Amino acid sequence: MTPSNPLSDEYGSFGSTPLESTAQLMDRITSQLGSQLDRVSLDGTRRAAPGTASRTAPAPALVVVGHGSRDPRALAAVTALIERVRELRPGLTVRLGHIELNEPLLTDTLAAATGSAVLVPLLLGRGHHVKHDIPEAAAGAAHLGTRVAAPLGPHPLLVDVLHDRLVDAGLPTRLGRAGRRTCAVILAAAGSRDPESATDTRRTADLLAERIGVPVVPAYASPTAACALSVPAAVRALAARGRHHTAVASYFTAPGRFATQCADAADWIASAPLGAHQAMARLLLHRYDQARTGAMAVPAAARVPPRQLTSA
Repeated sequence: MTPSNPLSDEYGSFGSTPLESTAQLMDRITSQLGSQLDRVSLDGTRRAAPGTASRTAPAPALVVVGHGSRDPRALAAVTALIERVRELRPGLTVRLGHIELNEPLLTDTLAAATGSAVLVPLLLGRGHHVKHDIPEAAAGAAHLGTRVAAPLGPHPLLVDVLHDRLVDAGLPTRLGRAGRRTCAVILAAAGSRDPESATDTRRTADLLAERIGVPVVPAYASPTAACALSVPAAVRALAARGRHHTAVASYFTAPGRFATQCADAADWIASAPLGAHQAMARLLLHRYDQARTGAMAVPAAARVPPRQLTSA
């Protein structure tokens, strides 16, 4: 949709003040940590330094785990994001596997891999896919040494992307007093039955509200008991509170049915999905590096397939 921005005239021109510090810091940490981790195996043993007589084993492959979508734009967006990851970390093996709907499927990607791999979910919070489907696929690849990283969110880099996408759609980068009274943002997510997924989305909404300075309400394309508020209902509720300029922030990694559905419900502007933003590539590498050190990975209990949990 082509955004219009009545606030830019009504409330004045707002200068852009992008937050560069988070991205710069993440670049530095990712680069330094990556070079150190290239000398550490998944089992924690240290490899010989480059240039010594011993041969250095390759770093574990980064397997980006996408959900999959029938929308062809989704695969194009994920492929572009993976290319950004490769540009940031030349020489790192980066593969793609989907949970469903698209090829290659994750199980096929793992079956074809050798050595070791870190699976990084291209997902934005904790839920069934992160806690069960992805770890179960990793456990089924007995020939690989695998670790499963935490999901991407919540994280300040996601807030950077959300803010940039909203500004691209027409949101002023600074709001005056009138704008702060009448504007709000709906963080539109997919929805999950897992309460921890809703907790993660709310945390991202809180971080975005701190960044923008207006209320940010999480709402969902597929409401559940844990994620009860739909996007149209959120638009109506905010309008009843005097928030007549409601922007929809697309909290989806790529285009698809849910992202389109949420954008269509907007009464003002709607941002594009997160897509192949540079900060998304940085965050994928950050989660990869964290999982390699064990600093942040899916807990061991969550990596047991559900049927084993119920029989224990």
